[in-house]
Amino acid sequence: MPPQATSGGTSPQPAAAAIGATATVPRQKDGTPGARTGLPGFIRPQPTAGPDPLDHPDPAVAAEAAAVENLLRCWVRETGLHRPDGPTGSPLRIPLPASGTAVLVAVRHWSHAGWHRFGPARLEGTPATAPCLDAVTLAALIAREGASDGRGSADLVGRVADSVRRTTEFIADRRERPTAPAPACADRFLTAEQSLLLGHPLQPDPKSREGLSETEARRYSPELHGSFPLHWFAVAPSVLATESAWTERGRPVSAHQLLGRLAPRLPLPNGTTPLPLHPWQARDLLQRPSVTALREAGLLHDLGPHGEAWYPTSSVRTVHRPDAPAMLKLSLGLRITNSRRENLRKELHRGVEVHRLLRTGLTEEWQAAHPGFDIVRDPAWVAVDAPDGTPVPGLDALLRHNPFRSGDDAVCIAALTSPRPWPGRTTMSSRLAEIVSGIASATGHTTSAVATEWFLRYLDHVVLPVLAFDALAGIALEAHQQNTLVLLDPVGWPTGGRYRDNQGYYFRESRRAELERRLPGIGGRSDTFVSDAVTDERFAYYLGINNVFGLIGAFGSQRLADERVLLAAFRRFLAKAAGLGPLPTRLLDSPTLRCKANLLTRLGGLDELVGPVDTQSVYVTITNPLHD
Repeated sequence: MPPQATSGGTSPQPAAAAIGATATVPRQKDGTPGARTGLPGFIRPQPTAGPDPLDHPDPAVAAEAAAVENLLRCWVRETGLHRPDGPTGSPLRIPLPASGTAVLVAVRHWSHAGWHRFGPARLEGTPATAPCLDAVTLAALIAREGASDGRGSADLVGRVADSVRRTTEFIADRRERPTAPAPACADRFLTAEQSLLLGHPLQPDPKSREGLSETEARRYSPELHGSFPLHWFAVAPSVLATESAWTERGRPVSAHQLLGRLAPRLPLPNGTTPLPLHPWQARDLLQRPSVTALREAGLLHDLGPHGEAWYPTSSVRTVHRPDAPAMLKLSLGLRITNSRRENLRKELHRGVEVHRLLRTGLTEEWQAAHPGFDIVRDPAWVAVDAPDGTPVPGLDALLRHNPFRSGDDAVCIAALTSPRPWPGRTTMSSRLAEIVSGIASATGHTTSAVATEWFLRYLDHVVLPVLAFDALAGIALEAHQQNTLVLLDPVGWPTGGRYRDNQGYYFRESRRAELERRLPGIGGRSDTFVSDAVTDERFAYYLGINNVFGLIGAFGSQRLADERVLLAAFRRFLAKAAGLGPLPTRLLDSPTLRCKANLLTRLGGLDELVGPVDTQSVYVTITNPLHD
């Protein structure tokens, strides 16, 4: 493991639009179209050599290539490897001292922000005709370097193999069925949520879901256009745990009332409350002794599947139904990325608590300057306690506001930027690339100019409100690419954003008294107050590195813009936002940043939902690309 790895005001004026149907783009000194960065002319990224392996007609080859690239990107970042020396086209050499060898890999694109593109990888000293390293072999070699025990090594290898197998199926299915069946295909939010086939580019095993059979995977995977009715239990009053701050027309609405609307004609025993469960979770729960005891005591009733189909979103366990008033965030005991996804009681409290806090007038203060951004609320939940009052794990459901109608173009940044290896894919591979190239074609402006303008509007409409919320309330949002949604106008320009996640809030300890005045007792049950030092580290990673640097890396790796231009634009944005909490200055002034290391977290066997927030994940120190 690298020695630095541990587990552990006034808003600036928004930039004016520079490109549109009739707007004029500023010109560079040489007369070519530019963007409003105030920078000299663009440096066009050099095209990569050879066909993109993600375009390979064999889905298995494309999936292997994607998995190898993810492992390499993780290892390069987490061990601090630098761009290869030598002439253009020189391979990257990755030393593997524990195995007494090294890996040589072709570099298709070297990213300042970390979204590198790689070609085939081979062991040093093997002939050029020798087979390339597959993802499982590469994972085993890397695990030998970084695992502290054999269990972590075997776990990584098994999870990578599972991820490759599932990604192969996802690509093959999407190439056969690029469009979801009705009615899902008519819902733009759901279409975006089900488009993330390859997962996050800096996760070593982004699509691993150990425990799902092939039949279950087809029903429960968003990548396969999955859908299913929910499994329902009925909970007796004596073991019911519930809370609701949901209101309609100024009147309170209980979780029981909301669930009754979502499952009309559900045959409930008298006096009981409905509890929706993911079908996989229900099957698993019925084998647990704690649930068996509740059923035998007549306190919990198994009602089986009921009602209309629900659709899994990109998180797999949160389900959506077009035009329903609520989404449901369900417990799911599968390991997805680095955690088993069962709701913790403190997280359920946290969602209601944040909703109540926002209703103290905080929303109006915040949105006076940022009307296009909001937090997707989690104002109600239902769960089960044992007769002694202790929470029963896995028996719970969170009710989330559904602010999206079928025509709303709301897309999480992970889905917006992810390559789409299915029919019609070109070098402009992602939804982001499709938008940028479409605007460039319609307006006659360069792709680079449009990309830079799009990025600047994103900073204004999405990043600036998150910074302002921290400055106003003392709350940092865990705004990574899956939690952050951008709202797009009919052309594709950013016009606003949404944040979603009842887990991802950091209440600054230094602002405790102020938040207590707003909402007495805040943090008591949700365990959300965190030291400012940890908050700053996490905020810099989630918003700065994962979100914005990840977006910059997508622009660069997909040859839409020069990353150096976007980094310079981000520096100028941060300088203007310097009064909005400590993060802008930290990103501008720190030559290094602390970064979550997903691969080392996997090798360490850590579950990111277990234990204190400062030791749930492995963090390493990386060079700040704003200083590089």
